[in-house]
Amino acid sequence: MKPERLLRRLATGGLSNVHFEDFVRLVEGVGFELLRVSGSDHVFIHPEVREILSLQNAGGEAKPYQIRQFLRLVERYDLKVEKP
Repeated sequence: MKPERLLRRLATGGLSNVHFEDFVRLVEGVGFELLRVSGSDHVFIHPEVREILSLQNAGGEAKPYQIRQFLRLVERYDLKVEKP
């Protein structure tokens, strides 16, 4: 799924059945970079965001509470999907 479309879906409350790979593409699409993978934790940083974002792959899907954390960061820092 395209990052722009996924962000619209998540913003309207569709937090379940989100493929982890699609979510990672979205996270990277707004400017986060993978810092490290430590066990099951994928740790992302963003040059304009003070917090780190830690995600876990739960059977191929993103965890809803981590999606909500990401959406709060997008709103707080006014992040947009970068065009390639």
